[in-house]
Amino acid sequence: MKKLNLSVAILGIMMLSSSLHSYAQVNHWETIVNEDDNWKYLVPSSAVPASWITPGFNDASWLNGPGGFGMADGDDNTLLPGGTISVYQRIQFNIIDITAIEKMVFNIDYDDGFVAYVNGIEICRSEMDMAGMPNFNDAATGLHEAQLYQGGYPFQITLDHAFVNAVISNGTNVLCVQTHNQSAGSSDLSSRVFLSAGINNSSTTYGPTPTWFIPPVELISSNLPIVVINTNGVGIPDEPKIDATMGIINNGAGQLNLISDPFSEFYGQIAIETRGSSSGGFPMKSYGLETRGPSPEMNYNASIFDWPEDNDWILYAPYNDKALIRNVLTYDLGNLMGNYSPRTQMCEVILNGDYQGVYVFMERIKQNPGRVAIDELNYEDTLGNELTGGYILKVDKTTSGGIVAWTSPYTCAAPGWGPIEFQMHDPEIDTMHSLQLQYIQDYVTDWEDALAGPNFADPVLGYAPYIDELSFIDFFIVNELSKNVDGYRISTFLYKEKQSEGGELVAGPLWDFNLAWGNADYCEGGLTSGWEIYFNSVCGGGGGLQNPFWWDRLLQDPNFAHAVNCRWLELRADILSTPRLMNYIDSMALYLEDAQQRNYTKWPVLGVYLWPNNFVGNTYAEEIQYLKDWTTQRLDWMDANMFGSCPDLNVSENTIQELAVFPNPAKEQITVECASDINSGELVIIDVSGTVLIRRKFENSSQISLDISMLSAGLYFVDIEQNNQRISSSRFVKL
Repeated sequence: MKKLNLSVAILGIMMLSSSLHSYAQVNHWETIVNEDDNWKYLVPSSAVPASWITPGFNDASWLNGPGGFGMADGDDNTLLPGGTISVYQRIQFNIIDITAIEKMVFNIDYDDGFVAYVNGIEICRSEMDMAGMPNFNDAATGLHEAQLYQGGYPFQITLDHAFVNAVISNGTNVLCVQTHNQSAGSSDLSSRVFLSAGINNSSTTYGPTPTWFIPPVELISSNLPIVVINTNGVGIPDEPKIDATMGIINNGAGQLNLISDPFSEFYGQIAIETRGSSSGGFPMKSYGLETRGPSPEMNYNASIFDWPEDNDWILYAPYNDKALIRNVLTYDLGNLMGNYSPRTQMCEVILNGDYQGVYVFMERIKQNPGRVAIDELNYEDTLGNELTGGYILKVDKTTSGGIVAWTSPYTCAAPGWGPIEFQMHDPEIDTMHSLQLQYIQDYVTDWEDALAGPNFADPVLGYAPYIDELSFIDFFIVNELSKNVDGYRISTFLYKEKQSEGGELVAGPLWDFNLAWGNADYCEGGLTSGWEIYFNSVCGGGGGLQNPFWWDRLLQDPNFAHAVNCRWLELRADILSTPRLMNYIDSMALYLEDAQQRNYTKWPVLGVYLWPNNFVGNTYAEEIQYLKDWTTQRLDWMDANMFGSCPDLNVSENTIQELAVFPNPAKEQITVECASDINSGELVIIDVSGTVLIRRKFENSSQISLDISMLSAGLYFVDIEQNNQRISSSRFVKL
């Protein structure tokens, strides 16, 4: 056994993911250690000597048995007793010629956490405390389900040439793994371990790889930016975020990026976690990450790809979107239509030395002048204008840890009957003052009351004063054009500005369109006909996850329907023209031509059904052509069936002007300010039912102060009338 000093060991671990070049070409892969090989194992009831991971440790008293080890998942060759909190396993493996091994791959399918070692050196861990050898009775820090028994892919990390050369020798070596349960009362545990080698010649020395094994893809160069992430061998959990480093190679548009190039776009500390609900079980993981400063606790605002500075980012994995571009296409349209949508950049990702495929680097939705441009709401903002914004809320599933902030008093659109549940996105509910949560709940409920009420189409008493109408129209058009099965009931964002900035509820930003554009085989998502707002009638009943009643109700207002039609015709002449959309899809396919080949070598899913694909193409070109054909047919159907019509909408030239009302919300008194002095008029206060509560005459004034202490808490409308005609209008909230 070669001698290995501490500095070499540390260097080997650091080079695990930073050294991305091979010294020679891998000819083929063989498996040296298989799960069903005979292992020495121990289910300990007391502390295990720290030397158990070294080659010289005497394991004669340990049990023998075939791996994998575990219970309850039906994937175990050696069954462990109920109540097992940990299992330790060791296996010796013999290397014939170390110079023939270019690199190694360690795979483990586990439930719930593990730490792995080669010749006494830790190589990786997941769902365990971050440092040191865990005690025998330590529980895993999270829940992780085994993947192989359900058709998934195990955890993988590459041991590069530098590590292999420094740590592994000709002759006898030892691989050790300790696997821990989340609790002694847990009903399942799994540990299935594999070690494979990339051989740089044609000789066959060891054994065949498992049928699921996918050789690491070599990334030498790309026309896309290359994102390199190093967690030092630690598996990335669902939460909390763990420390890592990230470097981005981006030499600019039209320039080739070499893996040997310096990190030109970004290099620094990050914190990272996996993300996704229904996509969380896919082997290709999406990630949420924060850029951080010198102190691990300090977020670091960075400008990446020349975007506005921030510290929250997403690496989205388009695993079941085999065109790879459905989200990118959607957000591009949103931005062109004048509404903020997350900025995106296609890239290729390397994680701990392993090529991960084509990803979308993009912004996370949050309050920020360069993202959702609303003012920050601080905990102490509980009075007046400061209380009125900004808020970002959403309608979404709770399977990724979402917390229902309140439930609407209204149900979903008929024939659905499930609840409409709101979550707070920014600020998060656990950081909000109770007055802030009550304010935004009351505002949204008042809007829903107005929308559901008999005067819903009235420009003052109805829904119109509460919302930015154009944003709702654009949100509707994009979700319907893409036939987004999640479009109104899941991942639906709304945000509200301060009263001084307009104070209206805005639909958006757009989010999560990977199942849109004909990619879903349920809720009629694959059909190019029909309106998705009515999908409740084709997806059946059941509680929750159905479309809110808002959209159908809005379209019952002839003026809203007409405005939708006019906006559709405007967009079809330019942004949504068929030639422009086809050219965009073609240009993205050309941009991804080389990268998609590597992606589908890493993830060979072309020609394979992945939930919920409506179409399964055998090639990337077929997937792109399907997207183009589907989009063209959808455009044609919407042209022929669009709501409303677009004649002159007969808008009066005597447009009603907005009044300024302050403070708002108010408790005792308000001041109403007109744009200019009014010779004579009447100030009118109206409640949400349309009842006039206060009527006061005034002359030669642009400001009127009014005592409102006698009013009950709630929303009220303020009108200025001349000759029984309303000339100005606004609204305020009485606390």
